[in-house]
Amino acid sequence: MLSLRAMRITFLALAAALLASPAWPDTLVTNVNGIQTDEHGEVQHFSGLIVGEDGKVSRLLVGPPPPIAFAHTIDGHGRTLLPGLIDAHGHVIDLGFAALRLDATGARSIGELQQRIRDYAAAHPKNSWILGFGWNQELWPDKRFPTAADLDAVVPDRPVVLERVDGHAIVANSAAMKAAGVTAETKAPPGGEIHDGVFVDHARSLVDKAIPTPTAAQQDQALAKTQEILLGYGVTGVGSMSTSLADWNAFRRAGSAGRLNVRLMSYLIGPAAMNAVPRPTPWLYNDRLRAVGIKLFADGALGSRGAWLKQPYADKPDTRGLQFHSDAEILGLADRAAAAGFQVATHAIGDAANAQIISTYEQLSKKYGRDRRWRIEHFQIVDPADIPRLAPAGIIASMQPTHQTSDRLMAEKRLGPNRLAGAYAWQSVLKSGARLAFGTDFPVESPNPFPGLSAAVSRQDMEGQPPGGWIPSERLTFEQALGAYTRGAAYAGFAEHQIGALEPGKWADFIIIDRDPTKIDAQSLGRTQVLETWVGGKKVFSRAPSASPPERGQ
Repeated sequence: MLSLRAMRITFLALAAALLASPAWPDTLVTNVNGIQTDEHGEVQHFSGLIVGEDGKVSRLLVGPPPPIAFAHTIDGHGRTLLPGLIDAHGHVIDLGFAALRLDATGARSIGELQQRIRDYAAAHPKNSWILGFGWNQELWPDKRFPTAADLDAVVPDRPVVLERVDGHAIVANSAAMKAAGVTAETKAPPGGEIHDGVFVDHARSLVDKAIPTPTAAQQDQALAKTQEILLGYGVTGVGSMSTSLADWNAFRRAGSAGRLNVRLMSYLIGPAAMNAVPRPTPWLYNDRLRAVGIKLFADGALGSRGAWLKQPYADKPDTRGLQFHSDAEILGLADRAAAAGFQVATHAIGDAANAQIISTYEQLSKKYGRDRRWRIEHFQIVDPADIPRLAPAGIIASMQPTHQTSDRLMAEKRLGPNRLAGAYAWQSVLKSGARLAFGTDFPVESPNPFPGLSAAVSRQDMEGQPPGGWIPSERLTFEQALGAYTRGAAYAGFAEHQIGALEPGKWADFIIIDRDPTKIDAQSLGRTQVLETWVGGKKVFSRAPSASPPERGQ
């Protein structure tokens, strides 16, 4: 039997051995101003977290850390830490291509657009096609759409195709139309329009089919660029809308190679993708990728007057926009996707389109149940009488706050002052009991989520316009807005058990930012800079001093 003295020596030796080497294999993140929303939608503060070897949160800390040794300790130096932000609606490969091609965003006139084309053509003499993105005639003094002649005047000898900022229209020069076999006698297909080189919605396919298909290497380059941009803005997850088969294959290549850092919830589009992926997939690559849904379209966009309205456009009374499908057609498409187990996400912008899709989902809800999480993408212009129909059918409103700040003047012209009550109606959606998920619709808007948070709480743009906010009754609290960008966006993609909050068992996806968003005004919130981005407990982005995010414009 050991003597008391021997027992003491043995105990001290054991204690010294434990203290001499890491006794806890986890990582401690400490000394942070942690902020997130809890499951009740309230702001939750914390001072640190413990990340397991598996990259998941094992414990959230309030107060001093436990007095044990950790394998790694990360000192946040009192900076603010948020869960990784989730963009519920973005176009992943398109963002990368938009950043790599001709940038037409923010051009303030036809003349400025022409100069950008001229400069790009001179800098890229070997490009057989000149492709670009981002023009918006609403920013121009005369508000007119560009024409083929405008492009011909600058580049007559190579095909030029430029996509409108909303992605629902393109303008092509004569060389591009010739390459596509488009003539003056070509008729627009149903759901599309053609005028002076502009191809709206379904008419786009007449030209798009002639554009050279990107190679796998080009797809991979675009995806890498997209991830660089998103991680620089603190976006760690995306509802990847309109995922083509080529997009899906690029995601799989990146996942297999260990190059997929942004978590993607993919919504497939087109028969090729749906044939190749006939049912939803499980999570792949440590919850980095999943095919979860199918993307459908009910109408076009407000800017090109393709949104389908219940009443004629105020500034063009001879049209109500474009109805893409009959009631029977859209129900058949959605039912086919639901029968295969997919979540259904449908683009609807005009109040007539939204009413049609609500009716479609009401029917499907009776057949399949409410927890299929039917999604309406954009839900921009809605008859207020239709909003209370969302919650009973389990419909999620997937909305984009910066669409409101970008579109408000145009929306007033398109609708007139008496039809705005259900426009970008975020607070009304929440008060109705429905779920809300936020995103940006990048590259239509910048993927930076902080101007979106700013718009959500203020109904103002980054210059503070209009004073008092646009329809200020639809403003959200900060916790409501943050919840829509985290828990709400995760729930909308059936990912609430993996991401959306820093809780035990969920991935340690988090960001460190340069200010406390609960103690600043809306415009300062919109200018927040991300200092570090972590995915699965590993740092994947760190901002160099005085660096700006790697994305065109702000």
